[in-house]
Order: sequence, then structure tokens, then C-alpha cells
Amino acid sequence: MDNNILIYQVSEINHYIKGLLYGDPRLRDIRVAGEISNFKHHRSGHMYFTLKDGNSSLRCVFFRRENQRCPFRPEDGLGVVTHGNISVYEPDGVYQLYVLEMEPEGMGSLFLAFEQLKRKLEAEGIFRTELKKELPFLPRKIAVITSPTGAALHDIVTTLQKRSPQVDILVVESLVQGSSAAADIERALDLVNRRQDIDLIILARGGGSLEDLWPFNEERVARAIYRSSVPVISAVGHETDFTIADFAADLRAPTPTAGAQAAVPERAELLAGIDQLRDRCFNALQRRMQQEKQILDHITGERFFRIPAERIRLFAEYLGQLSFQLRREMVRLMQMKEMKLAGMIDKLENRSPLKVMNRGYSFCRDEEGGIIHSVKDVQVGQVVRLTFIDGRAGCRTEWIEEDSIVDEG
Repeated sequence: MDNNILIYQVSEINHYIKGLLYGDPRLRDIRVAGEISNFKHHRSGHMYFTLKDGNSSLRCVFFRRENQRCPFRPEDGLGVVTHGNISVYEPDGVYQLYVLEMEPEGMGSLFLAFEQLKRKLEAEGIFRTELKKELPFLPRKIAVITSPTGAALHDIVTTLQKRSPQVDILVVESLVQGSSAAADIERALDLVNRRQDIDLIILARGGGSLEDLWPFNEERVARAIYRSSVPVISAVGHETDFTIADFAADLRAPTPTAGAQAAVPERAELLAGIDQLRDRCFNALQRRMQQEKQILDHITGERFFRIPAERIRLFAEYLGQLSFQLRREMVRLMQMKEMKLAGMIDKLENRSPLKVMNRGYSFCRDEEGGIIHSVKDVQVGQVVRLTFIDGRAGCRTEWIEEDSIVDEG
């Protein structure tokens, strides 16, 4: 063999070819369209698949670090447009596309992710109508999960106060936009479910783009709603917006205001309902009395009763007196019940913390959100949060003075 002939190792050839490919600027930043086949999602998190068209195929790898940013799930038969670089995998001597980004061909990635998750959860039965929990007719305490600075909170609180001022409102602050919002919403839902005093949850946010509303389309939020033991109203976006949370919730409201309207009945409607029930009872009693009178008239017309007609007449008069007394007593009892109900509603309104705050009062919380009940729980220099009827303020304690309270009880 001629000693002047160069002989290369396989690894040297593969390394050389890799350098050639890397030196081509078109291959370092390239977009390739095709249909996914032989898709495998390895337990390491990496994705391996082949892109093909009608004539050729190209091996691809989508590393875990990059594919975590992909909002939808790649699958066989899906047409996609990939963005990445082409290089050689030296141990096998195979060139392949190293994918950095992927978009579905012909549709938005968020829309595809929405449809994929909707099909998945629907197949699991999470959206089944028969599993929806019934909303309480008169909830005593409602938890509102939303941003404390959004217009949705103002709309909900205003509507609840107008319709049923006796209802207690617990505002649970949560992010409603951004990459951390889904985890924060899940945390808020689980936190409310650990309480024993909440009858209903309103999950709310105002309108926005599909990207803005995306936290409500994430799987962890849908599963948190599904496992909630407290009924959930989803009041997200505008009337034309639909999210995965809407399908998972026990009731979908088209707007935050509509969510508050669905949560509680209006006081005037309740009082009107009581009047209707009273009228129905009175009318039913009159009809029954009329029926009994007709039967009595028929019986007294028979030959057997013609002789003792006077006695029957006396009994008829007595029956009329009893009927009058019964109607009068019925009206009196209904008036007493109505007065009692009105008194209970007034007591509930007087005990509302919002009414107290309207008179100029506020309440104090520590930095963790806990209520501060005594001056003994405050230290000089401590930051406290004051909540007023129309907002909040952060303050730092400059001095502390304890009052001497005499127990008169």
C-alpha cells in the first residue's frame, strides 16, 4: 500500500462533514415544513421524530429544553413548520434537524393546544353535565378568585352588594395573566377548598386576547376546578370568549358581572316571590273552601236533608265563620313571617362588614394577609396593610400604645 495515501478514521470523516454543514449559514438557521411520523417522546423529555413530504424524510430531534416551550403536543400525522439547524450526529454519522421551535401548519399553536386539551379532558369525562355541582340558592359566603387590581373584582363586588348585601365576600388574590398565573390560580382554588365557610367560588377575569386568557386554558386549572368540592362559577373574559375553565366549571358566566348575577338572587325578587306564595296559598284555600261549599250545597239539596234544613243552615253559617277566621289567621301568620324575614334581612345587612366600612372603618392585616386583632400583635417598624372600602394602603408602625380596656361583662 502506498504510504502517501491518507487514511481517515470514521469519526474524523463525520466530524469533517459536521463542520461543513455547520459552516453553511443556511443550515444554521433553517425552517422546514413537513408531516410528523414515527414520533417518540423519550422519558428523558427529548422528542424524536421524522419529518416527511411526498418524496423524502428528515430525521429530527427536539430536546427537552426547547420542547418545554411548545404549547401543543406534537403527534403523528400533524403538519408542522420547524425552526432549527441541521448538523451531524457523529456517533451514527447521520445528519438531522435539531429543532428549536415548532408551529402547527395552517393554525395557531395556542388554538391547537386548546383543542388538544379539550379533547383529552372531554374523553376523561371532566366536562360531563351530570357531574356539575348545583349552585346554592342563598350562599352565605362567596370566594372571588381574581386580580385585586382588575375591573372584574369591582364589577363583581358592586353587583353582589346591590343584589344581596347580606352576602359575605372573601377576595382571594391571584395572578390572572402570565406564565405563573395557572399555578397561582390552582393554589387559590385549593386554598379556598381547605376552608369550611365558603359556599361558592367565582373565578373571574376581564376580557383579553387568547394569550392573555391562556392561564384559564391550562390543564392544572381545569383539574383544580374539577376536584373542587365547592361549586365554581367561571366568569372569564367577554361573552364571545371560551376557555377550558368554562367547560370544567359548574357554571359558565359570559362576563364577571353575569357571574355575580348568577351567584345570588336579588332581594326584591325574593320578596316578590314571598308575595306570590302568599297569594297562591290564599287562592288555593279559597278554591278548596268553594269546593267544600259546593259539596255541602249538593248534599243539603237531597230529600233526606230537606227537613233538617235549618240545622244545616246553622252549620253553614258556622262554617262560614270558621272560613273567615281561617283566612284572617292565614293573613296574620303570613304578615308575621314576612316581618320576621324582613327583620332577619335587616340584621344581616347591619352585620355586613362592608356596611361598617362605609361608615369610615377599616381593618388591618400583616404582610402575610393575616388579620391583626390586637395592638399586642404589632411591633414597632412592622409593615401593616390597611384595607378601606375603596382600596388599600401599606403603613409602617412608628409607635405602639396599649389602651386599658375594662371588661364590663
